[in-house]
Amino acid sequence: MTHVLVTGGAGYIGSVCARALCRSGYRVRILDDLSTGHAWAAQRTGAELRVGSMTDPEAVANALRGVEAVLHFAGHSQVGESVRRPDFYRAQNVGGAEVLAEAMSALDIDKIVFSSSAAVYGEPETVPIPETARTHPINPYGQTKLDAEERLTSAGLRVAALRYFNAAGAASDLQLGEAHDPETHLIPRLLAQAAAGLPFTVFGSDYPTPDGTCVRDYIHVEDLATAHVAALEALLNGWTGEAINLGSGGGHSVLQVLEAVRAVAGDSPITLQPRRAGDPPSLVADTTRARRVLGWTPTHSLSDMVGDAWRWHQSGPPL
Repeated sequence: MTHVLVTGGAGYIGSVCARALCRSGYRVRILDDLSTGHAWAAQRTGAELRVGSMTDPEAVANALRGVEAVLHFAGHSQVGESVRRPDFYRAQNVGGAEVLAEAMSALDIDKIVFSSSAAVYGEPETVPIPETARTHPINPYGQTKLDAEERLTSAGLRVAALRYFNAAGAASDLQLGEAHDPETHLIPRLLAQAAAGLPFTVFGSDYPTPDGTCVRDYIHVEDLATAHVAALEALLNGWTGEAINLGSGGGHSVLQVLEAVRAVAGDSPITLQPRRAGDPPSLVADTTRARRVLGWTPTHSLSDMVGDAWRWHQSGPPL
């Protein structure tokens, strides 16, 4: 039984992926400081939980002992917070990657699946966005993800840098889902507004898109989990790793997301506001490499994502 370490495995995406690994026959250990993750989420994965910080070399080295590969989710991911606290984000996201790379090298562990982000691209020159696109982050969060990719690769590790677009949804059995405080992701925020009977606000209706609103690429968290398992198995089978986009490859507009929310949560009025500065018209992944290298394609629709998120919201996570 292959033993793997999942850093940040008590968080939203990390916990769903840790559980998928356990169900795929891996022996899983989680390392999480529980600053944004939850002990109850880790307990629902079937993995062993160790509480510790990624910036603590001793905690990281101890968690790595006996494992053959790493899935690295630990880090902070709020763009707005990264603008307010850039030094903190660099210390946590890049510093944590450096500690991890050093400890892995010392223990001769060279296989790592890294939770990266489409934020490394910034405002793209072409859409859909290929992995070969220029990386030019426009916020500290995106820069720390890019820098962490580079730190792990320069350490001589075999790195599968999975660049997510917009994760959404919840586990279909409602055992795991988003439980952020504050919540910054669009779909759970819209669902909370719908539940409270509040109007939806759309920023910008005159973009060069089919319905005039911004288009973004959404991917179900369970599809993300299958991609991580596929990337791990590829590394274990000799793949050297590279950057891979994870998205639907299609994209949905703000109005399409609103209609999906209305379908499960009921009608709510919409108010239109001017565009916000820095919102690109369209951000959609080119997923050709994921299909070719990992044999992976997402299987969930936008209605699946919104429906699972709504049921999770209704069930009330044990905060």
